[in-house]
Amino acid sequence: MTAEYKVHGDVAVITMNNPPVNGLGCETRAGIANGLDRASADSAVKAIVLTGAGRAFSGGADIREFNSAKAMQEPALGAVILMLENSAKPVVAAVHSVVMGGGLELALGCHLRIAAPGCKVALPEVKLGLLPGAGGTARLPRVLSVETALNMIVSGEAINSELLAGLPGQKLFDQLARSPESLLDEAMALARKAAADHAGGAPLPLVRNLPCKHKDGDAYFQFARNMVAGMSKHFPAPLKCVDAVENAATMKFDDALAAEREIFLGLIQTPESKALRHIFAAERAASKIADVGPEIKPRQVNKVAVIGAGTMGGGISMNFLNAGIPVTILEMKQEALERGLATIRKNYEAQVKKGKLKQDKYEERMALLKPTLSYDDIADADLVIEAVFEEMDVKETVFKKLDQVVKPGAILASNTSTLNVDRIAAFTKRPQDVVGMHFFSPANVMKLLEVVRGAKTAKDVLATVMAIAKKIKKTAVISGVCDGFIGNRMIEQYSRQAGLMLDEGATPAQVDKAIEKFGFAMGPFRMGDLAGNDIGWAIRKRRNAERPDIQHPKTAADLLCELGRFGQKTGAGWYDYQPGKRDAIPSKLVEGMIEQYRKANGITPRKISEQEIVERLVYALVNEGARILEDGIAGKASDIDMVYLTGYGFPLWRGGPMQYADQVGLFNLTEAMKRFARNPRDDAKFWEPAALIKKLLAEGKNFNG
Repeated sequence: MTAEYKVHGDVAVITMNNPPVNGLGCETRAGIANGLDRASADSAVKAIVLTGAGRAFSGGADIREFNSAKAMQEPALGAVILMLENSAKPVVAAVHSVVMGGGLELALGCHLRIAAPGCKVALPEVKLGLLPGAGGTARLPRVLSVETALNMIVSGEAINSELLAGLPGQKLFDQLARSPESLLDEAMALARKAAADHAGGAPLPLVRNLPCKHKDGDAYFQFARNMVAGMSKHFPAPLKCVDAVENAATMKFDDALAAEREIFLGLIQTPESKALRHIFAAERAASKIADVGPEIKPRQVNKVAVIGAGTMGGGISMNFLNAGIPVTILEMKQEALERGLATIRKNYEAQVKKGKLKQDKYEERMALLKPTLSYDDIADADLVIEAVFEEMDVKETVFKKLDQVVKPGAILASNTSTLNVDRIAAFTKRPQDVVGMHFFSPANVMKLLEVVRGAKTAKDVLATVMAIAKKIKKTAVISGVCDGFIGNRMIEQYSRQAGLMLDEGATPAQVDKAIEKFGFAMGPFRMGDLAGNDIGWAIRKRRNAERPDIQHPKTAADLLCELGRFGQKTGAGWYDYQPGKRDAIPSKLVEGMIEQYRKANGITPRKISEQEIVERLVYALVNEGARILEDGIAGKASDIDMVYLTGYGFPLWRGGPMQYADQVGLFNLTEAMKRFARNPRDDAKFWEPAALIKKLLAEGKNFNG
């Protein structure tokens, strides 16, 4: 049962009970409607209280019904709210903990509202590329000021109930409860008083009857539009929120309600909203592993050790310090250890200086950090993360030593970005305890964590790592073992296409500009300069050594590295850089080097369009992503999207490479691939559509359902 009905004397209490946040699924909506009918028909009932069980009043729409017929099944939320308004007996909303989206719209349809302290109140639909669709934009400006309501609707951010209750003239809450524990008793008392007042001839109050206007009218809404337009360039919903609130302030209530619904139905069809709703669901789905259910209990992680105090080791350590978990950081030389500690301090001090971190919090975090030069000091760690140089023989030395000194049951993780986790696990006598934890640079900032599942990795190790990822505020995605895992295996094909287009006639700046215009945070050549071009060079040299039977002609990227142009860290890469600045300045030297390379290889340069640049780069990601799914390296297409959205700067409003392919259409995708395969300077074999793409196309399906 998702809505319970109980009578307490002369008050009926309807309690939504649809864990975890009382989502307003079709059964819950029907349960509320049924409760209202029962209360209406019972002459002993004088008033009604609507509340929520557990840890929320209601978080709004039930995400399990997204994109399904159930979401629109009657009674729809608007119909339930109309029942609340039309009730002949007063209805009091007893809100607590979380009242968001449709949950707030439901409360606004009640005659009176009482809030428990600490209640989080929001209309967050804009974060899904939508606006409230059940009267939120028409009702909220009537109980708060137009400006406060518009700010809440456009931002989607939650505000504390006490703060809202303290605003002058607010009519959102008729009363604040003394405590969460007393909420229901106080709500029933308020309901009884309302029933007595109504029996004495007082009309039942309705939010729809309250006035709504802004003293500056057109001028205010134009100002609001200018502000919102500057902050929401790629997203249509925020500006539509302004339109809807202006409608509330200038139209009759029912007309504003109808206009809101029309705008909502228009937004739900936009690619931006589809992308944001996909991301919302994908982020939650990423934390679920098909064969690791809730019965698998995670191990305790109270102490963490990090091997290596370089850029990655320091950044990884900060994640755990921020979460209040003690870290022992180990280096081989005192100088390297001190340099690493200085970088961590510098990062924290910068946050303190900007007012993002209080001095006492900084000191608390640093107190949790223990530097050491001895493996003996990490013997009791629950989780050890290796962040040393990306060479297998270095990893071998570290993991053999860890196997000797670290306690049984500890998790041994490698931060490798490309190397074989199964080989690393085989250096130990406990391969079941070994896992990949691939952080992205800068590790204290980037959201993505690729969790690499080895052939022998224990299920409780995976459960532990996924739980710890949540604690340190990372988006964790499971990957199988292959060269480059999900992200770097795909980015290799993306970068390869960028290199081929350079050979064929494009410049680094032209390629970067085209893909940045598409929405990437950074193009492939600027990205290479930031990460270090020598990293890719080292991987290419490793692979060349592993396969001496295959000819490996030098690329323009190899020539660049031979010149020592590794990127920002050397002041020169694909671009030139001025000391202390990150601005990428096109390099005449590099352009000359590319021209010489073309001549040496008999290439006549041609003009390459922006469209070709974008399609070759993005579709290369998609085709390799499809092969990754075929190989079982990724469990689902949405996991690949999360990797690219949180680790590689793919534009949010496009939803990730696989979601974007769905929107382009797999037929259009394959037609473009056929075109690229005919290019004599491209790789026809690579552009053969992955078997999964052919299968989905034949079945009329797409990657994400």
